[in-house]
Amino acid sequence: MIIRPCLLGIREGEKLAFWSVREELSQANKLRRSYYELLRDELDQFMVGYTLIDSYKNFLNKNIPYPFVEKRELKPRARIPDLEYECQNTFLVIFLEDTIPAAHKKYIRFFDVNKSTKTNLLRSKTLRLSDDFDRNQKYIDSVHFYDFIRMLLPVDYALLIQRTPGIKTRNRYNLSHFHVKIDWPIADAAEALAQSLRYISKDLYEKGDKYAEDIQKKFFEYYGLHVTAGGRRTAAIVAAQYLKKIPCISTVYVGSSESRALMRISERGVSRSVLMKFTDEELHQISEANSLTPKTFKKNYMVTREGNKGVFIFQTTYLYTNHSRPPDDGKLHELNPDLYWLRVGAQHIIPKPGVWKYPPLPFNIIYT
Repeated sequence: MIIRPCLLGIREGEKLAFWSVREELSQANKLRRSYYELLRDELDQFMVGYTLIDSYKNFLNKNIPYPFVEKRELKPRARIPDLEYECQNTFLVIFLEDTIPAAHKKYIRFFDVNKSTKTNLLRSKTLRLSDDFDRNQKYIDSVHFYDFIRMLLPVDYALLIQRTPGIKTRNRYNLSHFHVKIDWPIADAAEALAQSLRYISKDLYEKGDKYAEDIQKKFFEYYGLHVTAGGRRTAAIVAAQYLKKIPCISTVYVGSSESRALMRISERGVSRSVLMKFTDEELHQISEANSLTPKTFKKNYMVTREGNKGVFIFQTTYLYTNHSRPPDDGKLHELNPDLYWLRVGAQHIIPKPGVWKYPPLPFNIIYT
């Protein structure tokens, strides 16, 4: 199975056991993959807007200065300040290419009681729905889907979007469950990762308590978090690791009140999107480097203006190092906690949600 090395930092010829690349799919599953990725592109746009732009407006409406993420917080191993911001939108969303088999309900808690049915939603104390609730709005291709998900995102735990089972609707996706709890232990998730990377052969504690503790810290680093990360972000990376048990691609979106960022975990790796301010000098530098007029650049990329600076959406994509990949010879290797498992792969200013014509613009600033 050949994975694009430019996207994941994985060498040619390395294999991942849990999903197949397009060239290995049947024609039917190629169509499903294309449809899933198209829907995911739209969901990406919505999640950026909800996490960053809507949160910015929340702060603005309460006359509270927006707490912009500092560059140092985007570096691998960075520890984000343990300060919760009430105005920041928080959520956890799991979007699956296929359907989670019922056998996995032990750790991904989706049952009849938390299906997104009218009865369950009306019973939930966190929601207020009218009797004319449209049952079709839970489908991602519905014109009202994003109004529906916006209503459910503040709900505790996770939302689950997956393929609707059945022959007639085999390529239709819906928000099937809300209040989905991730109950897989962190130790089990770290153990599964360490086994796949050949740092242990069977058991997390086979090399002692200190080694097991270091493995669990590296598990957080593998997914771009510090070991002290809060519960919602921890649930996200545990879910991302657990979903490797299901032979399809998946995407986990998470936003927390501490990170002020949209974190996205998928088969493409880990990325983080934040709001960042740039000076007029930087604006002209970026627009000139990308053959854009300042007017065009501001129109399509600038979210708003704050004082003498422009506010933009900045995205960091992370790549895995040699130490966070399976060894070529397949033999066990020893863990060195000092070696980085993640590095900054790409830095971009991305267009505002809804912009059709213009692509992300490269702009390296984290280490300047």
